[in-house]
Amino acid sequence: MEETNFILLWKEYYQKIDESLALNKQLVKESITQKTQSVLQSLAKFKVRGIIAAVIYLLIMGSVLFYTIAHYSSATNYFIISIGAIFIINIKALYDYIKHLMWINKIDYNGSVTAIQERLIELQFSILKHVRIVILQLPFWTTFQLSSKWFPQDAAPAYIVFQILLTGIFTYVAIWLYKNLTMKNKNKKWFKVLINGSGGKYILKALEFSKELQKFKEVEK
Repeated sequence: MEETNFILLWKEYYQKIDESLALNKQLVKESITQKTQSVLQSLAKFKVRGIIAAVIYLLIMGSVLFYTIAHYSSATNYFIISIGAIFIINIKALYDYIKHLMWINKIDYNGSVTAIQERLIELQFSILKHVRIVILQLPFWTTFQLSSKWFPQDAAPAYIVFQILLTGIFTYVAIWLYKNLTMKNKNKKWFKVLINGSGGKYILKALEFSKELQKFKEVEK
């Protein structure tokens, strides 16, 4: 009788241990999932702020551009071309921010880890492409102030040389960054600064959590 009671006690003890372990595993999984969700919610807020800022920025720039075109003068050619190019590039930037926000909101945190990772990697590459396009506006910020009335015909030779060098440097930097903003340079400091400024740091953090969850599930098996 005592032996039977002893066996029952042991069975009950092991059952409680199993239940406790199962609960702990569930809590760990939920904790990692919540961390991933929290990071991506921060990214979503970042994108919302970016969308609001971009809309205001484009409205102001669009109004100025519209007014300049409506009151066209050949003296404003540089301004129209430069601001027009910047305006178009920033419309693309706004589109990217809206697209990224929609992707973030569609992530199923109860789905497979692989599906979450695929969406995060997709976001990561889209942010990379976004930064590459935005960089291309750099040279146009060096030419919008010019006027066909005095440049280059009435400009001092020193100023013409300065303007050519300035625009040339910004053009070179823009092209160099466009070509070199690839994942092979992801460990470079300048790469991290540019990508993190567009929300890339949130993606990296979320990927770390998703990998942590994947490892946990592999161990669990």
